[in-house]
Amino acid sequence: MQGEWSPQRDVLDVESLAGHLLAEGSVFRFLAEHRQRLFPDALFADLFPSGRGRPSIPGEVIASVIVLQSLHGLSDREAVEALTFDLRWKAACGFPIDAKGFDASSLTVWRRRLASSGRPQRIFEVVRDVIAATGAVKGRQRRALDSTILDDAVARQDTVTQLIAQVRRVGREVPGAHQVIGERCTRLAALTGQGYDSTAKPRIAWDDAQARDELVTALVNDALALLDGLDVETITAAGGKPAEAIALLALVAGQDVEPAEDSDGTDGQWRIARRVAPDRVISTVDPEARHAHKTVERRQDGFKAHVVVEPDTGLATMVELTKAAGPDNSDATVGARLVVADPTIDTGAVEVLGDSAYATGDMLHTLEGKGWAALVKPWPTRPAVAGGFGNDDFTHDPAAGTLTCPAGITKTITKTRKAVFGIACRACPFRQRCTTAAKGRTIQLHPHDLLQRQHRQRALDADFQATYRQHRPMVERTIAWLTRGSRKVPYRGVDRNNNWLHNRIAAINLRRLLALGLTHGPTGWTIA
Repeated sequence: MQGEWSPQRDVLDVESLAGHLLAEGSVFRFLAEHRQRLFPDALFADLFPSGRGRPSIPGEVIASVIVLQSLHGLSDREAVEALTFDLRWKAACGFPIDAKGFDASSLTVWRRRLASSGRPQRIFEVVRDVIAATGAVKGRQRRALDSTILDDAVARQDTVTQLIAQVRRVGREVPGAHQVIGERCTRLAALTGQGYDSTAKPRIAWDDAQARDELVTALVNDALALLDGLDVETITAAGGKPAEAIALLALVAGQDVEPAEDSDGTDGQWRIARRVAPDRVISTVDPEARHAHKTVERRQDGFKAHVVVEPDTGLATMVELTKAAGPDNSDATVGARLVVADPTIDTGAVEVLGDSAYATGDMLHTLEGKGWAALVKPWPTRPAVAGGFGNDDFTHDPAAGTLTCPAGITKTITKTRKAVFGIACRACPFRQRCTTAAKGRTIQLHPHDLLQRQHRQRALDADFQATYRQHRPMVERTIAWLTRGSRKVPYRGVDRNNNWLHNRIAAINLRRLLALGLTHGPTGWTIA
């Protein structure tokens, strides 16, 4: 049943004895004074539908601990230790000096209850309601978008480690699979002398390419033999952990390998592929972690955190954690979805700021449909010849459905949105500045090509650039607050880390509100 906090204070209540020592404007002091108002019992009533059983820890206490834990980047055990020994934590949560903190597993139980509820990010939503109540962002019609890569909580695995680990997992998760492994998955033991019951790395000559290929061949064929020996259709239809284990084994058995040299793919000879799968699973421990390239030179493994920030205050109004790769998780795709759904934006004109990752045609189309202004750095045009003609040098006539080159040659745009100049380029005096293709130039137009052209022209305006330079940098500061001490996510999987990210942003928003002068008076929450 739901636990409730007693309004009667203990003799050794820390807030009564030493509350005056808490720093003005600190999160500790704010929670000590307002945690019951911020996190009332009704906020968590749906998590405890039964009125029977032992009372839970009061919701205001758990919520306060989650806020402080997220703000300071502590583990569950560290957070409970802080609640036991740090007087600031005791004052913030209403504990007396001699009270012992609860068991760390209680935080796990509460996170699971929240995650399975209809409002898993309610702590973030409560703080956002406070933002709205203060009017801190009311009438502020700019939003800045950005993202950052957060490191995953597991080690990246190579192909060999993934295959061995996943065969072992299938043996644990799928009924009867352990016997199938013993009967059919014998190639690894025949090659190295050790089977799947060993956790050690296979003993081979790792500096020998042929030995590595033989090992990969043995592992892939063992994985395929295991899948062939199981009723995959029935297991998949039943769902659950067995189905997940089977699906992941099939994935890792194919994502990093290709037929060996001089093999047609039917003789069972394999090698590590000479490329990287675009959506490669990097660890069977956390299948949702991904490779990501924030820049060409810098690669990280993990997840991507997306934020929508009001640039004058630095308050994050929307946030989401996704996989670090894939078209559905791109900055523009997620950013457009978040900013359109932002409940703190009033009706009327809005300016959306972002770097060039947000300047896709689809993003511009979404903002135009809302009647909002896109103050995003445009994608640079890359001419086929350095210093030569780019796409903007070709005149696009949407009414006639044609594209005219700098030499005055006009071509009809095809159904696939291509303009093929072909043979017309042979005698063109501008050929050297236009294309190096033997068959002449072909231009592929984006469905929103006109929007992109217009946007590139608007970006040349001095007012556009001045507004961008003035208001865009604040989102970088919010990202810095987010990642300070929390560059690595604490959990596995998108959902759990997404909930953590919302709690982290809620704590940062609360601290930012206090810096802006958050108070509570007769009229409610206000900014002093």
